[in-house]
Amino acid sequence: MKEKFIYIGTGAGLVLFAIYGLLPGSFLGGIMGLNLSGLLFGYPVTSSLMPRIIVAVSMLLGVMVSGLVFIIAGSTLGWLLGSIVDYIRKSKEIQVTDKEIQNETLKR
Repeated sequence: MKEKFIYIGTGAGLVLFAIYGLLPGSFLGGIMGLNLSGLLFGYPVTSSLMPRIIVAVSMLLGVMVSGLVFIIAGSTLGWLLGSIVDYIRKSKEIQVTDKEIQNETLKR
């Protein structure tokens, strides 16, 4: 049961990343890239090749980090919910077997 919930949580994390994490990840990565380019090449940042490459790579890095956070959080929550469901199911199975044993001893 845990595996099903892990897949569900991962899918939910992927959907939430597509809705809420893609654009902010690229914005934050781009801002970090602009700051890094400004530190390396001076302010104002020119439109030459190296600052553009730095900004593009940092935007991709920001999107990837945002995606990892959403997907790992979703799969972790799915695993946690699956563990809780498994625990509840096992405790109910134990209660049922205890009641069956009590009924059999009463019949004797």
